Amino acid sequence: MKRVAVIVFPGSNCDADALAAARDAGSDAYFVWHRDTTLQGADVVVLPGGFSYGDYLRSGAIARFAPVMTAVAEHARAGGSVLGICNGFQILCEAGLLPGGLMRNARLRFLSCPAWVRVEQPDTPFTCLYERGEVLEIPIAHGDGRYVVDARTAAELEATGRVVWRYVRDNPNGSTNDIAGVTNTGHNVVGIMPHPERRNAPALGGQDGARVFLSMEARHATQHAVDVRARDGRHLRV
Repeated sequence: MKRVAVIVFPGSNCDADALAAARDAGSDAYFVWHRDTTLQGADVVVLPGGFSYGDYLRSGAIARFAPVMTAVAEHARAGGSVLGICNGFQILCEAGLLPGGLMRNARLRFLSCPAWVRVEQPDTPFTCLYERGEVLEIPIAHGDGRYVVDARTAAELEATGRVVWRYVRDNPNGSTNDIAGVTNTGHNVVGIMPHPERRNAPALGGQDGARVFLSMEARHATQHAVDVRARDGRHLRV
């Protein structure tokens, strides 16, 4: 069972949903307050959606300096899994843990509606139970959801398989190359704009988002098996 820290900032409003989704997937999920300086032994960190610090200056700009973000950055740089959803994606970009940034939607309107994304990269801790090319219906709810990156970095993301989700049928916010989610070079930090926690049960209209959270546990089980085999192999060699 993975320990999942859901970071709570002033203005987070999807923290309880993310916590419930992680617990439904079998994780030991708990809240960590933005003033805390430790992740309490987390295996996975989730930065949920909302409006951290009221989105003053710009979305995620203040949250990036929260005391807890030092621990989040250290966790990420040590190879720990980090997921940023919507506002969490914005925070990860502001913190330099993911490239690019999120700007005002191209139509200058807050969007709250279903969106469709195609799975481009299943090799992450949050997408390993999806098949490449699967199309998912996942809700969006954002005013600053337009992912923007310079042409050189966009080409690098495409060439190295770091686009995780891509909008299909429609690009609701004008994101570069229809990008709805990206990962870092280590594939352990992932940012997505759609809200999988809002579509992870039949009562929510479908379960397209459930495997984001189930993937965390699946990756943990796989890694545990690898660790056990490595340990047993060392014992045999001794």
